[in-house]
Amino acid sequence: MSGPPVGEFPLAPERYEFQEGSSSWELSRRQFFRLVGGGIVVALVCRDAALAQPSRPRRRGGFGAPMPGDIGAWLHIGEDGVATVYTGKVEMGQNIRTSLSQVVAEELRLPVGRIRLVMADTARTPFDMGTFGSMTTPVMAAQLRRVAAAAREALLDLAAGRAKLARGLLSVADGKVVGPRSKPSFDFGQLTRGKKLMKLVAADTPTAPAGKWTVAGTAVPKVDGRAFVTGTHPYASDVRRPGILIGRVLRPPGFKATLTSVHTRAAEAMAGVTVVHDGDFVGVAAPDELAAERALAAIRAEWRSVNQPSDKELFRYLKAHPRQAQGFFGGLSRDERGSVAEGLKAADKKLQATYTVAYIAHVPLEPRAAVAEWSGDKLTVWTGTQRPFGVRGELAAALGIPSARVRVIVPDMGSGYGGKHTGEAAVEAARLARAAGKPVKVVWTRQEEFTWAYFRPAGVIEVTAGVTKDGKLTAWAFHNYNSGASAVRTPYQVPHQHVEFHPTEAPLRQGSYRALAATANHFARESHMDDLAHLLGTDPLAFRLRNLKDARLRAVLEAAARQFGWGKAKAAPGHGFGLAGGTEKGSYVATCAEVSADRKSGLVRVVRLVTAFECGAVLNPDHLKNQVEGAAVMGLGGALFEEIKFAGGKILNPRFAGYRVPRFRDTPLLETVLVDRKDLSPAGAGETPIVAVAPAVGNAIFQATGERFRSLPMVPNGLKAP
Repeated sequence: MSGPPVGEFPLAPERYEFQEGSSSWELSRRQFFRLVGGGIVVALVCRDAALAQPSRPRRRGGFGAPMPGDIGAWLHIGEDGVATVYTGKVEMGQNIRTSLSQVVAEELRLPVGRIRLVMADTARTPFDMGTFGSMTTPVMAAQLRRVAAAAREALLDLAAGRAKLARGLLSVADGKVVGPRSKPSFDFGQLTRGKKLMKLVAADTPTAPAGKWTVAGTAVPKVDGRAFVTGTHPYASDVRRPGILIGRVLRPPGFKATLTSVHTRAAEAMAGVTVVHDGDFVGVAAPDELAAERALAAIRAEWRSVNQPSDKELFRYLKAHPRQAQGFFGGLSRDERGSVAEGLKAADKKLQATYTVAYIAHVPLEPRAAVAEWSGDKLTVWTGTQRPFGVRGELAAALGIPSARVRVIVPDMGSGYGGKHTGEAAVEAARLARAAGKPVKVVWTRQEEFTWAYFRPAGVIEVTAGVTKDGKLTAWAFHNYNSGASAVRTPYQVPHQHVEFHPTEAPLRQGSYRALAATANHFARESHMDDLAHLLGTDPLAFRLRNLKDARLRAVLEAAARQFGWGKAKAAPGHGFGLAGGTEKGSYVATCAEVSADRKSGLVRVVRLVTAFECGAVLNPDHLKNQVEGAAVMGLGGALFEEIKFAGGKILNPRFAGYRVPRFRDTPLLETVLVDRKDLSPAGAGETPIVAVAPAVGNAIFQATGERFRSLPMVPNGLKAP
């Protein structure tokens, strides 16, 4: 989640659902080898919390708390010569299994095919805060590079001792340590056989510079790609256990409803059915899905509901219900430089506008799923979550047992997008399994996922700006209500500015989403910049560059414009061009869009998207391109038509029939320009590419129609009548 240095951009990004404090890695040297067998274990010692995660404010001992000051990452080279890497990170479609394998292969000089990753298992991997915020590449990849480099050096030491040669005469290549003219030659298995050696690594262990990479930085094919393509790769919803039961949970009729009475006798009388009633929680476990559905339908319950706002009054509600900034937000929600009033006095032209952002759903390919199994007083849960250690804490708290008795295993999961930080399905399955005395699987329906998961926060953004007639910004006031503080600061040079995030009471459950509030803040900022350029009668790209000193943002804007042909081609009738750029989490993006807008039919279609992206040194260009293109397509949904409708405490469109996501026919021609900065450390790429899509599309619609849409989604029902 790291962004620009805190000293330069003091406003921190937001997190909503992090509660759990740090956990410690307690395996001893003996336990390490009991777990992995003989060989060499190399462990990175995180004496400095900054090594474990980027610097950021503390929040209730949770997200901002430092990682444990012991083991951050570790690697085992076994007697078979295979390197096994242990990391708490989760694979959810971003393909970190391949990129992490590449960085280990690079430093260890071992083929990628001889590297195995054990991921996201609280009993086998070091503590990890979670897979979020584009931190895997800048943090975990860097840790594993150091570990692999140290392992290589340990192998050289072993070979030098065995061959009785000076260490400088030996080299490592293709999983072997060799001497002059390839004699002697030891494969890794020969050197580790019979050994139980643990090496601790300091944070300053040197690694190969990106300019010398031979495996990292190349388009290595996806690890286990065939299993994904053929459908044999297992997910949480595929887990089977002996005697497993199917669980279903009784849901209230609306948000914040409380249970007043429940009658479960009819369900309890059904063969093989277990019913659990604990406070407002009511659930069943049955031999199969049909039996579970019938048992749930047989339960009679009464609920007390409360009055709640609807989406029709959402934005007025947010402005009218402020909340005091506390914890994570306290003291970090406001930044002021110069005097906006003075800046407006110096301006030749002024522009004020309000932008709004609707609630939208994550819509993961795989809804929440979990399998829970008790063995005595110990619990094992297989579930899809971005935070296995966090969910372990949730389970321990919900069930009243120590965390040491809980094991959480995350099979690869079918996407998360920031929506799977919490463990609702895991807790439900564990409660039912404890009562039933058998393993229980809970898989949420698509309607449950739409209704009871948390949403990307809605928001209201008010912007006031001043500019001189020669195109220099003089004033910038930017107020975000509720949607969040990520990327709230402008990267443009403005002498007088006031930027503030205002927390509010939220009518729906809200939480993290891909790029957090950076999408909303970029939409408002880049739309406003476009309107300022229009006021001045100047080219939108030239206006941005005139007010920009950030060389990295300038580079992606120019790269996208060059690929798009900005300024060289004229839009066809009914078509418009737009661009937008920005930065978040240490990476930079610019997007150019071509849109067709038919006034007669109201149809708006994105014809072409060109994205230039820079995230430091590129680890795998093919897979990075996939990330950029996936973010672009996802961004189209929130830009054009995705929106949660709600009233009376109920979601009104909890199915794909009423909630439209991008389809094949919505996909434009996608072109990606990767700006590979081998002089910079790699940054994460899973989120930032999405942030410029909506403003670029909105700016193109404006050029095509002359109409400025300031609400996301912009055209859920097509163009408005003139």
